[in-house]
Amino acid sequence: NSEDVRCKCICPPYKDHSGQIYNKNVSQKDCDCLHVVEPMPVPGPDVEAYCLRCECKYEERSSVTIKVSNVTLLA
Repeated sequence: NSEDVRCKCICPPYKDHSGQIYNKNVSQKDCDCLHVVEPMPVPGPDVEAYCLRCECKYEERSSVTIKVSNVTLLA
């Protein structure tokens, strides 16, 4: 697979939960806290407040380009 896609959510500390980074292969439209953060670290009433603090970004990258760049850097 030469194209890698993922959604990356960075969630800062919330109440007694430490900060966490979540990655998941989902479509761009599903790139949000509710689709990516699993298991949800907070109970139902806190989910909305927790998710509002998370920053989620859809990322696309080329594995081939990364591998070629790494080989070039090592040469």
